[in-house]
Amino acid sequence: MNHSGQNLYRQAKKLIPGGTQLLSKRPEMYLPDQWPSYYKKVKGVKVTDLDGNKYIDMSYNALGACILGAADKDVDKAIKKAIKRGTMSTLNCPEEVELAELLLELHPWSDMIRYARCGGEAMSIAIRIARAASGKDKVAFCGYHGWHDWYLAANIGENSALDGHLLPGLAPAGVPRSLKGTAIPFHYNHLEELERIVEKNDSEIGVIAMEPIRGDDPKEGFLEGVRKIADRIGAVMIFDEVSSGFRLNCGGAHLLFGVNPDIAVFAKGISNGYPMAAILGTKQVMNSAQDTFISSTYWTESIGFVAALATIKKHKDRKVHEHLIRIGKIVQNEWNRIAAETNVEINVGGIYPLSHFSFEGEDANKARTLFIQNMLEKGFLATGSFYPTFAHTNSDVNSYLKAVKEVFIEIKEARSAGGLESKLKGPEAHSNFHRLI
Repeated sequence: MNHSGQNLYRQAKKLIPGGTQLLSKRPEMYLPDQWPSYYKKVKGVKVTDLDGNKYIDMSYNALGACILGAADKDVDKAIKKAIKRGTMSTLNCPEEVELAELLLELHPWSDMIRYARCGGEAMSIAIRIARAASGKDKVAFCGYHGWHDWYLAANIGENSALDGHLLPGLAPAGVPRSLKGTAIPFHYNHLEELERIVEKNDSEIGVIAMEPIRGDDPKEGFLEGVRKIADRIGAVMIFDEVSSGFRLNCGGAHLLFGVNPDIAVFAKGISNGYPMAAILGTKQVMNSAQDTFISSTYWTESIGFVAALATIKKHKDRKVHEHLIRIGKIVQNEWNRIAAETNVEINVGGIYPLSHFSFEGEDANKARTLFIQNMLEKGFLATGSFYPTFAHTNSDVNSYLKAVKEVFIEIKEARSAGGLESKLKGPEAHSNFHRLI
């Protein structure tokens, strides 16, 4: 059997620190020495690796970036037209104004917009604008918001501060130690934690950044409580909608909860895999962008704007979020049913369009690794997470769930036979951040 992906990845680790550009695409996170690693072709949810093996992606689908499915024909058609016209000029592309009008129309509370090309940098822009607007440096935050200094500063002197927000062990090496104490985490649905942060830091909190929803629904009064605290202390409230945006509705998930931020940040859901991000907010706050320096050449390139316009228009016309919710609900319900039927204990969570499950027990990571291994052999890219796309069909879901049941039975039988380790064909998957050597 050919192993072109693994061979290329071994070469990549010699040339690229960490092996990949995105931690979540490291093969060690899923199936060390066996994960295909690289694709030759991708269309919809069908992925072909370097050796010609074909898979159905029932996992992250580009970490949630391909909300319509990879290489969507309508988005790509618009992109090809843009390429023929030329994508970069000394002049600005008019699509940036058209996209602004569309996004602001979807979010009537907002007045102005800035752009970037990915979620992490967009959040850093939002933090910069918010600090400029509030005149205060400290940030209280909840959830995962990227790799930049302002965020990793939470782990300076306390390497576990971010453990509940992404992965354990994220090291802040290279982040100036002078930033210690400038980013302070609180947990979702724990308003009392935010109250304690505000009380301890008196009038120094200028920004409150959080995801409006991710794994759990907001408890009654939680988002409203955060909004009241922000108003009371004069802090700018930021909703990070990089993951949640355009999953539950056409726009920000916060629109469903009736709580408006001062700034909302979008990326993955708006442009179907083409680099694009948007930072929108109230005029009072966004105008502070003119009091600081925020500027970059490739934020003006036209493909991102064109992709976002095509993606959002299709999302709106086809009610894409309804499909994501329907497919995600089926999968979550079936995970629970299959687990009960096979007597394999799991925890299921996440909003339907960002579904996930985890195995219970001391051998949970071995079970996860074996699940990924055996699902791969059955033709699926499958992890403990499933981010549905508009391209997923009932047939994709049914064949996936049939395989899930088979693999759960295999996990149960392996446990009964004395352990899972003998069934693994390689090392266990990494369960947190590891430095690669």
